[in-house]
Amino acid sequence: MLNLCISAIASNQGKTILTTALLYHFRDSVRPYKIGPDFIDPQFHKQVCGTDSVNLDSFIMSEEQVTWLYHHYADQEVSILEGVMGFYDGENKGCSAYSVSKLLNVPTILVLDGSGSYITISAVLKGLLEYKTDNTIQAVVLNNLSSAMHYDLIQKQIQTDHPHITVLGWIQKKLPALSDTHLGLDLNDLDKIKQISQEVLQHIDLSKLRRVHLPTYHQNHPNQNYPFPIIKKVDEKLAIVHDQNFSFCYYDNLRFLKEQFREVVIIDATQDQPLPPDCDRVYLCGGYVETNEAYSRIKNSFKFKNSLRQHAQTKPIYAECAGLLYLGNSVDDKPMSGILDIDFTLEKRFNRLGYYYNEEEIKGHAFHYTQATPESLERGFDVLSKTPQGKGVVGSWSTKKVFGTYLHTMFRRYPKLIAP
Repeated sequence: MLNLCISAIASNQGKTILTTALLYHFRDSVRPYKIGPDFIDPQFHKQVCGTDSVNLDSFIMSEEQVTWLYHHYADQEVSILEGVMGFYDGENKGCSAYSVSKLLNVPTILVLDGSGSYITISAVLKGLLEYKTDNTIQAVVLNNLSSAMHYDLIQKQIQTDHPHITVLGWIQKKLPALSDTHLGLDLNDLDKIKQISQEVLQHIDLSKLRRVHLPTYHQNHPNQNYPFPIIKKVDEKLAIVHDQNFSFCYYDNLRFLKEQFREVVIIDATQDQPLPPDCDRVYLCGGYVETNEAYSRIKNSFKFKNSLRQHAQTKPIYAECAGLLYLGNSVDDKPMSGILDIDFTLEKRFNRLGYYYNEEEIKGHAFHYTQATPESLERGFDVLSKTPQGKGVVGSWSTKKVFGTYLHTMFRRYPKLIAP
């Protein structure tokens, strides 16, 4: 098997470009992973290679749980992990490309932006290699280079200073395929992705890349005892609202819920699909309902809205972020379902960003620009804080059977949140 982690010194250095190229190149035999809390990149991974991407988060989960999750889904010849921010970023929370690649014995290819420099690139690499001597960095790809001559200058310096590091090649700056588009969820043209992949990999030695490995790497799986809470299978029908608006659903959350409930159905609110009358419980995923574009897709979904209101009278609902917003009365002037008596406003600056604990020390993450009005905050509970039992602002609201929260988490780690 080929196992690789793609990282860099920071965001916007070329991780996504190289990951995209490799996922498309290995599309018939690759399992993508994303390190850390991210919903956008995993959706894009699947779009590129057709295989669901799995989040590996060693803040929310223990090391044993992350290891189990990685091997549980490693069902392809190639596994590619995309890092988060810079190689060591997130280490203060226990979840970085460094910590996860080290935990899983996966070698790292570092993408280094070589524009406007050459000898200094080797010095930057020296700092990364010496900051933690047990790092997994085994190879580099140089990005944003103007010519083969530029590449040769940097390559020779790195080989002189760091002979154990493999220089795999380079990516030309201002690639034609990237000049009229960007890597994002609106990139649906697979021919364009094919062109991007070919251009990115044009000067990269794929035979060398296939040989990148850690000296300690071996194929034996660790102890596969199930390291999560075990609960009884729920004899209920669960409806998951998961569509273009409510799109933030971890792949393992979806798999776990299908394992745990007798029946699971997926509802598309943007197509005005009503909830089945016989469903026992509803999970409203996160995503976007507050922007003009997203709201336009759901504002006339009256069959769905009325069925959700009817369900909420007697049956449970669990909602995250955008799901929480939709349960409220409104976001600014945009009416929602009114199931929970909350009003929200959309701000220009983010309200929460990063990892959080709730009052029961459940770990998760949040990123949103909306906030509840002062009157609505008084009706909330469950402070979300950056540290256990720390200071923060309430982030959850509920009635007897309806629960909505800004906190995203992983259900396999905390199964009783949604599968009591």
